[in-house]
Amino acid sequence: MKSRHEMNLTEGPIFKKLIIYALPLMATNILQLLFNVSDVVVLGFAGYDVGPVGATGALINLIIGLFVGLSVGANFLVAKFVGSNEKERSEKVVGMSVLIALVVGVILAVVGYFCARIFLSWMDCPDNFLDDATQYMQIYFIGMPIVLLYNYCAAIMRAVGDTLRPLIYLIIAGVVNVGLNFILTYWQRMGVAGVAIATVASQLISVILALISLFKSNGYSQFKFKNMRIFKTEFIEMVKVGIPAGIQGCVFALSNVVIQSTINSFGDAAVNGNTIAAQFDGFIYNAMFAVALSCMSFVSQNLGARNIARIKRTVWISLLTSAVVGIIFGGIILIVAQPIAGIMTDNPKEIEYAWNRLIILATTYFTCGIMDVMSNTMRGLGKSTLAMIISLSGSCLFRILWIHTVCKWWPSLTALYWVYPVSWILTFVIFLAIYFPTIRRVERKMQVTVQSVAENDIA
Repeated sequence: MKSRHEMNLTEGPIFKKLIIYALPLMATNILQLLFNVSDVVVLGFAGYDVGPVGATGALINLIIGLFVGLSVGANFLVAKFVGSNEKERSEKVVGMSVLIALVVGVILAVVGYFCARIFLSWMDCPDNFLDDATQYMQIYFIGMPIVLLYNYCAAIMRAVGDTLRPLIYLIIAGVVNVGLNFILTYWQRMGVAGVAIATVASQLISVILALISLFKSNGYSQFKFKNMRIFKTEFIEMVKVGIPAGIQGCVFALSNVVIQSTINSFGDAAVNGNTIAAQFDGFIYNAMFAVALSCMSFVSQNLGARNIARIKRTVWISLLTSAVVGIIFGGIILIVAQPIAGIMTDNPKEIEYAWNRLIILATTYFTCGIMDVMSNTMRGLGKSTLAMIISLSGSCLFRILWIHTVCKWWPSLTALYWVYPVSWILTFVIFLAIYFPTIRRVERKMQVTVQSVAENDIA
């Protein structure tokens, strides 16, 4: 039995349902970025450097990436159980996910708080940013149980086709976040500490609302306290998909840490300019990533329903949709970037650094979108390890190789930024070459399973 908030992705027009599913998710991702941008805007408006916030981003993503990756496993399993009508197993995954988020969140809170300064020093964080960046990171990690719990709850809601309520919860939390930013950072003069406290406090609101929704659900996303334990079979399946996704996220973040460390070597203006630009190109990425996540939920539900033809159509529709979204958002960003950057900083050099990054990434980001669609297609098919291997080879390792070769020969931020589109295109081509034999194997396996069930029924 599905609740009224859940969506059946195994029937009906694919493009229409993909848009209905993806738009709230896209709005959620973009609003999240707007609220993050508000952190930077308020800091700059209040006269503080924005560099300390930007210097922590890649490192935070690296540390939490593995465990957020497990939420991908939860998303896959719940969506698959929706498609195969296994409600009891889906409820087990929900309860287990809440437990994992809380336990891992506490562990990360302790590690992040006490090791923040050490990690930032390893990244060559500029000395004049180190104290503020450490303080921001410590406060952020204190709230790590909240951050992880929201990620898991949102993943479960997406798996059952519910992307609207997470958007509503984010709007509520985001308004609180912006209000607290002004109160704590501008009026109370708490600097980056105020921004961090506002982020954690607002995230707590969204977590409470999400947990209430899961608790009150009578569908596949229902949360029951009795299910807050480890179920061996479901846990192993979750790990098989989630751990490779988490490792991929960690290594991606590691390559970004290497890139951030290289950017740090160009000085404060480069760090600040890169931080400003990252706020803009993040809009393009998150708009496209909404399509990729939608594709994964569609593929997972239809895998459970053994509807291979619908999976194939979903992939091609998602690829086209993601590319169009990336091109449109890239064009919009190029139009509005410079005026808005002027609000964040009055330093012409920082604006120049930000523009140099955007002119490269905004025009090529659509290639990242189609790469992510293929990666999430593989995860939706349960081939998370294969997706990890391809992504690590085509993007992460290639980026590190690029930094130690091309950037040595051409030591500039321009050379550094070009590593992104080149790695996206390379990885997409590899994914495309692997997709066709993979989908054929999945189709043959489905046919064998269906035939075996039919024979057993006859017997």
